[in-house]
Amino acid sequence: MKIKALAVLGLAAVSAVVLTGCGGNVGAAAGSSDDAAFPTRDITLTVGQDAGGSTDLIARAVAAGMEEELGVAVPVVNKAGANGAVATAEVAGMDPDGYNLVLLNASLITITNLTLGEAEQVELDDLTVLKGLSQDDYVLVASKASGIESFDDLTVVDKLSYGTTGVGTGSQLAQAILFGEAGVAGTDVPFDSGSPALTAVMGDQVQVATIQLGEAKPQIDAGTVTPLVVFSAERNPFLEDVPTATELGYDVPVSQFRAVAAPAGLPQDIEDALVAAIDAALASKEYQAFNENNLLTPHEISGDDVVAEWNGLLEKYAGLVEDNGISLTD
Repeated sequence: MKIKALAVLGLAAVSAVVLTGCGGNVGAAAGSSDDAAFPTRDITLTVGQDAGGSTDLIARAVAAGMEEELGVAVPVVNKAGANGAVATAEVAGMDPDGYNLVLLNASLITITNLTLGEAEQVELDDLTVLKGLSQDDYVLVASKASGIESFDDLTVVDKLSYGTTGVGTGSQLAQAILFGEAGVAGTDVPFDSGSPALTAVMGDQVQVATIQLGEAKPQIDAGTVTPLVVFSAERNPFLEDVPTATELGYDVPVSQFRAVAAPAGLPQDIEDALVAAIDAALASKEYQAFNENNLLTPHEISGDDVVAEWNGLLEKYAGLVEDNGISLTD
């Protein structure tokens, strides 16, 4: 990550919510001497998105479980900006002492970097990635009034209009590559996020849009929109009857992944303690219920595997964007 370049972006206002921990299996009480076993004080988990969104909710669920294991509070702090680049830059520049963590969205690495100059790009080399958490899939949905019931129907629609949900997002990338590979033409209508795009589909203001599954599923269940394609590598367990883009012959596996990271240079004993705490949080019944309630697929892989996977996706997506002549900044 080019931290100095990112610093000029500025910092969003801080909104911190302290999740008070009780019990604890590892940590000493806050205020213990510096040479006491880690941790001796609160551990801050920074989120580069606003409070209330899916990334923020995941962070709070993980933090609550870590508190139980570590015996200290793990407050979640929201510092929105540049799809998490501002928050990630700040945390990466802190001391690698284990007391400052960041909740990462894969799209920051794999997609947003495709829209930035080299000096502004985020690099995982400036972080110690601790653990992968979960997978959040995208689904292409159609309005009921459009009469589109499958992706084959979509390819023959005249005067297609489709919603996009923001520059550098997974939904933008997935839809752009799919339409490029399938030769689908139409007029894009930009929105700031998935919610207004979904509302526009429901009202037939646009005929289709690609939305995160957690947002779209209630309307799919209610029958107000029709799911056409999911963009995961395999069928989503919450939409087992909906084909993947890959099944239809299009090389578009795009999902949103999350992970927890710390500044680079973290001592091994502290890294081990943090990973153990995250593992305990993910194994709890409360967190597993949270995943199911929010339609998240567990993707609990090691930090090394996260780095390999996300850097590989960045390379893959860059190739697909170039091959299809797509601009993600328009």
